[in-house]
Amino acid sequence: MPFTEETLTRLKADAVEITARYPKARSALLPLLYLVQAEEGFVSTDGIRFCAEVLGITETEVRGVSTFYTMYKHTPAADFQVGVCTNTTCAIMGGDQIYAELAEHLGGPGAAEEAAHGHHDIKSADGKVGLDRLECNAACDYAPVIMVNWEFFDNQTPDSARQLVDDLRADGESVRPTRGPARLCTWKQANRILAGFGDGQATDGPSAGPASLVGLKLAKERGWKAPEGAK
Repeated sequence: MPFTEETLTRLKADAVEITARYPKARSALLPLLYLVQAEEGFVSTDGIRFCAEVLGITETEVRGVSTFYTMYKHTPAADFQVGVCTNTTCAIMGGDQIYAELAEHLGGPGAAEEAAHGHHDIKSADGKVGLDRLECNAACDYAPVIMVNWEFFDNQTPDSARQLVDDLRADGESVRPTRGPARLCTWKQANRILAGFGDGQATDGPSAGPASLVGLKLAKERGWKAPEGAK
């Protein structure tokens, strides 16, 4: 459905602010894609057209970028996108099992097998929770890790992961991440933040927990320092 005039006016005002951050307007493509995703929950054909017109590039160029990166969706996303890391450390610690069990829990019998054959569009029947397989959540010291709309949920198990998605379906915005802000954003709200419009939670909570800081703690206790002249 095409953007209304009211929506276009609002998006254009935000786009002016976004493109002004960059010496070349084309560099603003990624945050502009987040902006349209914040509006509709995915990158629609109208969103692609809007980005192309703002930046003076072709729709093909926009589509090429939006389809390259997995954080951009091309069908409506859920309110809460659950990303299970299945990269090396998380996989060893149980990430693959968590993903498979959540696929069955959300998508029904056979969903895990479909996911194993490349089908990734798994969503709860009420549309509140979607499931993604992620390559790395950059939190190996808390493996296996799940992210919900890019907020951390550390040290997961199949049981805790199932409870998490059930809690998200019941009242997602009351669920608190392991680290970071005190509340979760919806998928659309998270995308507006990624577009560059903060919600005031950026400095809330610890971004690094004790497991991430063990090396620093030991260095201080033992008086370890970088070699002289090291950069």
